Amino acid sequence: MSKKIRKPIKKEKDFSGKILKILSQNANKPFNYKQIGAKLELDDTKSRNQIIKDLKILAAQKKIIETEPGKYLIKAVSQDYYEGTIDMTSRKTAYFICDEFEEDVFIPTNNLNRALDKDKVKVYVYNRRKGKRPEGEVIEVIERDKTEFVGVIDMQPNFAFVSTANPKMYTDIFIPKDKIGEAENGDVVLVKIEDWPKRADSPFGSVIRVLGKPGEHNTEIHAILAEYGLPADFPVEVEVFAQKLDTSIQESEIAKRRDMRDTLTFTIDPKDAKDFDDALSFKKLENGNFEIGIHIADVSYYLEEGTILDDEAYQRATSVYLVDRVVPMLPEVLSNFACSLRPNEEKYTFSAIFEVSPTAQVINQWFGRTVIYSDQRFAYEEAQYIIETKDNTIPVDVSITEESYVVSDEIREATLKLDELAKILRKKRMQQGAISFDKVEVKFNLNEEGEPEGVYFKISKDANHLIEEFMLLANRKVAEYIGKQKKTFVYRIHDEPNEDKLIAMQTVIAKFGYKIDFRTKGDIAKSINALMEEVNGKKEQNLIDTLAIRSMSKAKYSTDNIGHYGLAFDYYSHFTSPIRRYPDVMVHRLLQYYLDGGASVDEETYETKCLHCSNMENLATNAERDSIKYMQVKYMQDHQDEEFLGVISGVTEWGIYVEIVSNKCEGMVRIREIKEDYYTFDERQYALVGANSNNLLQLGDEIYVKVKNADLVKKQLDFHFLRRAQ
Repeated sequence: MSKKIRKPIKKEKDFSGKILKILSQNANKPFNYKQIGAKLELDDTKSRNQIIKDLKILAAQKKIIETEPGKYLIKAVSQDYYEGTIDMTSRKTAYFICDEFEEDVFIPTNNLNRALDKDKVKVYVYNRRKGKRPEGEVIEVIERDKTEFVGVIDMQPNFAFVSTANPKMYTDIFIPKDKIGEAENGDVVLVKIEDWPKRADSPFGSVIRVLGKPGEHNTEIHAILAEYGLPADFPVEVEVFAQKLDTSIQESEIAKRRDMRDTLTFTIDPKDAKDFDDALSFKKLENGNFEIGIHIADVSYYLEEGTILDDEAYQRATSVYLVDRVVPMLPEVLSNFACSLRPNEEKYTFSAIFEVSPTAQVINQWFGRTVIYSDQRFAYEEAQYIIETKDNTIPVDVSITEESYVVSDEIREATLKLDELAKILRKKRMQQGAISFDKVEVKFNLNEEGEPEGVYFKISKDANHLIEEFMLLANRKVAEYIGKQKKTFVYRIHDEPNEDKLIAMQTVIAKFGYKIDFRTKGDIAKSINALMEEVNGKKEQNLIDTLAIRSMSKAKYSTDNIGHYGLAFDYYSHFTSPIRRYPDVMVHRLLQYYLDGGASVDEETYETKCLHCSNMENLATNAERDSIKYMQVKYMQDHQDEEFLGVISGVTEWGIYVEIVSNKCEGMVRIREIKEDYYTFDERQYALVGANSNNLLQLGDEIYVKVKNADLVKKQLDFHFLRRAQ
């Protein structure tokens, strides 16, 4: 059904927000109604009368002061005006986030005054009396968080509107006829907001790019990237620059590096990996200790500062891992070839090399540039097979054992010893208060067209933990080495968990008979670890894993080292993945600079870079999450006639969220769809309560559901409630 035709312009009835904005921008100058009318470009009698009325109302509300008859001045700016960001809700209201307030300030719909989600704004705050919820009004949009949006275009004879699927975008976007471009009715498009005229309902914009038809696979994937401002391809000039790089291994360069080519070296990665940015080397020493090398692709050797290639990598800041593709930080010539530590090839690396005792104590350490030769490439499943069987005859496909290959006794023994040492390192971390989150990851089997044919779960095993522990060791020791010199560095930090969120989590998990020990920071970590072990394999595992992760603070990059709570490290950085993370490139550059005796670099410059990288990581994470939701909806489209057992994963006033046990797809059963009784939401019990039966539908309950609607554009699943599980 097409949108009802409506004119884009209308006169406003209330000018309060605009009056406050004008007066706040001219804080020391009194205005009368004529001057305000002139500023608003309004000179008709009706508008002027409304301005006079609004001035009197604002004066009565003590938002402005009448300095002399008919002349008004804004009330002292320092007391009631604050700068911060807007956090929109899906109900067209918002909250104002500002460091000055312990609780967020509520912004009603009619007080938004054109502010959009995450915009930086100036807000007038009122109703600040004790016991009263503070409210505010947006006076000025200082800076838009984003001006580009993805939506579906609805064509009219002389103009068009674009509406987005984003529940936090409360307005559509008006597109004049001459700015529609090649778009056709119903296309998914990327639009840019260019203006929001004073008397317009909707912002004005132009179509930048046509992404395709709604529901088509490539359209939706490109829409996800465009929604978060993430690129789908490299600019031609960047690709050309990368192709011209000399990626050959030169004897002159080898001479400047520690030569590790004769040391046993191998990689362990996912079986479908195309870039290998880390390798391990292993050598038994005469004194009974072990020399273990963590070798990382030397991306900074090829990625020179100040080049268009480096500028592009910095802007991207991270690779983006969508369900059906990777959008790399670096062009393929680097990410999959020159910098990828492929088997039987010499590669430049940046290494952390440790002498480690049989009890996993670090005796000596060395950092610097190296050259390596990878003797073997393992998939995690193959390394896991060695760990579990102690055998060096490995099936080509671990699930099909007919065809196999043999690895040397040397590689088998190295793998087993590294596994043994990794388990000691992991145990020490846990004893020191590290938190273990082995959340089950949902993966899809895709056909050649990128269509989902099946779902499987990725679970971390010993081989994954082996790599994880040695990467953590390198990251920690590099950060510690620079941190103790008190020089500016790029740290990966993680603050303590939010206590309010932990208390809210406790309320939920108590329904399953679990609890958190709040006595000390260490007790919290221990009880969360115990909880993770206890829920493993149970129906409520995914729900509780998700709640626990949400209760944690977000890890981020910073020059201000506060340590890493989740890992229980005083010093931590990201050194081990420069192919896919720009902060690791910065760490390599700084480490080499300090190894060469350089003085501490400018902290403010690097803090700005850290903030950018953290923001881009967050956008990439959101895009990855959206791509999973999209693929789940697409998968469920082909299973509309099936019954599924699900677990209630959320309860709200409008219905229940249900996660299907067999594939982790989540959807909603709306409260009005549950016909067995008349249900209402009980906030205290965090449950739906039947009016006649007093039956509860609460977190963790198992019910059977069927797909009612699978919306690819909104990435939403709606379920029919069938019955309770026995």
